[in-house]
Amino acid sequence: MVSPKKDTPMLSMKDIHKSFGENKVLKGINLDIYDGDIISIIGGNGAGKSTLMKILMGIYSADKGEVYINGELKDLSTPSLAISNGIYLVPQEPLLFQNMNIFENIILGIEGDKGVLLKEVELLLLKFDWKVDLKRKAYTLSIAEQQIVEIMRGLLRKSKILILDEPTSTLTFKETKMLFELIKDLIKEGVGIFYITHRLTEVFEITNKVVVMCDGKITLSGETSSFTKQMLVDALLNNKCENNNIKFGATSEDNIIDIEKTKILEVEKYSGYGFNNLNFSVYSGEILGIAGVVGAGRTEFATTLFGIEKSTSGEVYLNGKKITDRPTKDIIELGINYVPEDRYLNGIFKIIPISSNTTSCILKKISKIFINKKTENQIATKYVKNFNTKISSLKQEIGELSGGNQQKIIIGRALSSGPKVLILDEPTRGIDAGARIDVYNIIKKLKQEGVGIILISSDLDEIVELADKALVMHQGKIQENFEKDKITLDNLMKASYGI
Repeated sequence: MVSPKKDTPMLSMKDIHKSFGENKVLKGINLDIYDGDIISIIGGNGAGKSTLMKILMGIYSADKGEVYINGELKDLSTPSLAISNGIYLVPQEPLLFQNMNIFENIILGIEGDKGVLLKEVELLLLKFDWKVDLKRKAYTLSIAEQQIVEIMRGLLRKSKILILDEPTSTLTFKETKMLFELIKDLIKEGVGIFYITHRLTEVFEITNKVVVMCDGKITLSGETSSFTKQMLVDALLNNKCENNNIKFGATSEDNIIDIEKTKILEVEKYSGYGFNNLNFSVYSGEILGIAGVVGAGRTEFATTLFGIEKSTSGEVYLNGKKITDRPTKDIIELGINYVPEDRYLNGIFKIIPISSNTTSCILKKISKIFINKKTENQIATKYVKNFNTKISSLKQEIGELSGGNQQKIIIGRALSSGPKVLILDEPTRGIDAGARIDVYNIIKKLKQEGVGIILISSDLDEIVELADKALVMHQGKIQENFEKDKITLDNLMKASYGI
C-alpha cells in the first residue's frame, strides 16, 4: 500500500449515486475525510445519510461512483471488505445476537487470543465506567446497554474510519459524556469519524466539520466553527430540497363532519423510561402531532401508555377514568390502540394470513372456543376494501405484501377494536408515495368519525399537513406546544433541536 501523504484524504467518496427502483436516494455525493476529522452528517428523514454510510460499509453497492482509501481505489462491495480496509459502522439500531453473551458479541469475528481480547474489553468497560458481567446474555440488556456493546465492537476493531449512526439516541448523559471522551482519544490516534446525528448541540460539542444532506445531495459543508445553530437549521429547511412542502392530497377538510369536541385522553405529569413530566390532552376528532428527533422519547411514551412498559410517575385518564399502567389487553378493551413504529419487529405476524393478522387483537370478540372464521373474514374484508389494500386473498401471508399494504392491514387491525384514541407511530415510514396518500386519507377519515389521533412522526411535513395541534419533544420533555396556525416547518425544526 502506498503510504498516505498529509494532503491525501484517508477516505474519499467521488460521485456516489444510489437508487432503489425509481427512487434516487443519492445524487452524486463527493466527500473527503482526513486523519482526526469528526464530520457530523445531518439531514431530514430520507436525506440519504444512512444509505451513504451503508455503501461505505459494503451493505449496499453504489450504482455509480468510487471510493478511495489513502489515495487508492478500493472495492467495498461487502462488509468484510469494508472491515478489512479499516471501516466499521456502529448502527443506529443495535444488531446483537440475543442468545450470545456480551463478550461473545463484542469479539465476534475477531481472531486472536481470547485472554488478550478479554483484557482489551475490560479496559473499554473501565473507560465507559460500565460495571457489567460480560457473561450476561444480550437479550437481558436495555437498548442503551446494547448500543454500548455496538460501540465497543467498533472500538475493539481499532477501525481507522468509524461511522457512528445516532450513537447517543439511547444513552444517558453520563454514558454520552464517556463516549465523547473516547471519541476525543480516538481522534488523537488519527481515527476519522463520520457522526450522524439529529442533535445540533452535539455537532458543536464534538465535531470539527459539518455536512448537511438534503434529498440525496450535500447542500452545505464546511468547518463547524463557521456555522451557528440557526444557519444549520436554515440549511435543513432549504427550499431547494425537493421533499419540502409536498402535499399528498388527502381528504378535503371541507368534508369534515361537525363533531362536538370532547376531551378523551388526559396525560398529567407522566414520566417513564425516556420521557419526563408530559402534560397534554387529546379531543375527539382531533389529530395531535408529536414531533422530535431520534431519541426524543416519543416511542417510549407511546409504548408506556399502551401498557408495554411501566411509568415511573404521573397519571393517564381515558374519558375521566384512570388507566395508568393497565395491561395492554385492558388498554385495548378500554379504547386505545397502537400502530407501532417498527411493523416488521412489532406489527405483523409474517407467516400467518392477512385475515388472522387483522383480527389478532380482538380474538375474544370473534371466538368462544374456536375462532369464528366467517366473522374473521368479514372484518378483514371490510378493512381491505375500505383501505384499497392490494392482496391476492385473505389467506395470503402478510409477509408477502408490500410495506404500504402491510401498514394498511396493521391500521385495520387497530381499528377493528373500535378505539376512541389511536396512536400512530411513524405510520408512513418506508412506504411509497401512493400508499402514503392512502394512509393520509385513512387518518383524515378517522378524524371525521371522531377518533382522537396521536400522530408521532419524524416527517415534519406530515405533522404540518395533518395535525390540529402539535407538541415537540426534545430529550424526553415537551419543548414546545403549537396550535394549528403555528405548526410550521421552521417552528417544528427549531423546537426539535432544542432551539
